[in-house]
Amino acid sequence: MSAELTPPRRHRSLRSCRGDPPPPGEGRQKRGDIQENRICVAKIGAPHGISGEVRLWSFTEDPMAVASYGTLESEDGALHFEIEDLRPAKGFIVARLFGIRDRSAAARLTNLKLYVPRDRLPPTEDADTFYHADLVGLSAVTPEGEELGKISAIYHYGAGDLIEITGSGETLLVPFRQDTVPTIDIAGGKIVVVPLVESE
Repeated sequence: MSAELTPPRRHRSLRSCRGDPPPPGEGRQKRGDIQENRICVAKIGAPHGISGEVRLWSFTEDPMAVASYGTLESEDGALHFEIEDLRPAKGFIVARLFGIRDRSAAARLTNLKLYVPRDRLPPTEDADTFYHADLVGLSAVTPEGEELGKISAIYHYGAGDLIEITGSGETLLVPFRQDTVPTIDIAGGKIVVVPLVESE
C-alpha cells in the first residue's frame, strides 16, 4: 500500500458491515433516529409467511446482535417487543416477536422502527471508534474555527462512510477519514473538518 493513501477512520457502525445494500430509505443514520438518548437499531419489514414472523432490517454491526439488547420499543414508546427467535435470510433477518402469531398482526407492524436506550449499547473498543449516534448533531468547524454547520446524517454504502453537514446554506458530504476529519471532540460537541479541496 502506498504511504500516500489514507485508510478510512475506523468506527463502529450501527449497520451491518457485510456490504449488503440498505433497504430503500435506510441508507443513513440521521437525527430523527436518535432521540431522548434512544437509538434506532432495527426496522420491521413485511410479514414473512403466515405464522407472524417478520422481515427485520438490523442496524447493528453484527445483525444478529439486535436480539441481545433486550426489550425494543417503538418510536413513540407505546409498543414494546421482545425477540423470540432470529434466523438469517438473504439480505435481511427473519424475526419472531413474542405475542405476534399471525400474518395480520405482523402486517400491522410493517415499517415500524425499533429503539433501545443509548446506555444499553456496549462501550467502543478504543478512542478512535465511534457510534454514528454519537456523531450526529455535532458542530463542524474548519481548522481555522469557521462554522460549517452540524452533522445531520452519516451515510454508509460500502466504500466508506460519508458525513453530511447542513445548516450553513450548502450541504457538505465529507469522507469520514483521518485526513478530512482530524479531530473529534464529542465532549466539546464538535468535529474539525478539512475541506476536500485542501486535503487533496
